[in-house]
Amino acid sequence: MATEAQGAVEHADGMPQLDFSTYPNQIFWLVVTLVVIYLVLTKIALPRIASVLAERQGTIANDLAAAEDLKQQAVEAEEAYNKALADAKAEAGRIVAGARADIQKDLDDATAKADAEIAAKSAESEKRISEIRASALESIEAVANDTAVEVVKAIMPGAEDGKAVKTAVTARMKG
Repeated sequence: MATEAQGAVEHADGMPQLDFSTYPNQIFWLVVTLVVIYLVLTKIALPRIASVLAERQGTIANDLAAAEDLKQQAVEAEEAYNKALADAKAEAGRIVAGARADIQKDLDDATAKADAEIAAKSAESEKRISEIRASALESIEAVANDTAVEVVKAIMPGAEDGKAVKTAVTARMKG
């Protein structure tokens, strides 16, 4: 029973944190704990956090500077690219113009050569045509004379004067 009475007394007291007789002891340990936490935070944790933040800030600043540097290099590279592209286009234009001039010169030379060959062949053809006409006229005259003589012989069996017929045919052919 004594233990029951003692347990009832302890139970009746309630929580020890709320017992006014232990407040000075609790305040002492609260102060000690807060001082230890303050010292740990100010001497260990906060300097480490500050160094990490400073390192991050330095890294960010370096990265921003590097990004600005790279951006400037990219702008310079783009300008160099655009200049090289413009130079290449100009050079290509000069090459095309030169090639066109060469091709036009070759074309003009080939045209002149072809015109000369055509003129020579045309003159030769005209000469041959003239020869063919002359020989055709001679052949026509000879055929006309022979035919006229044969017709006259057929119509007039007794007349054999070929010279008179040839003279008449020649006069008629000349107009």
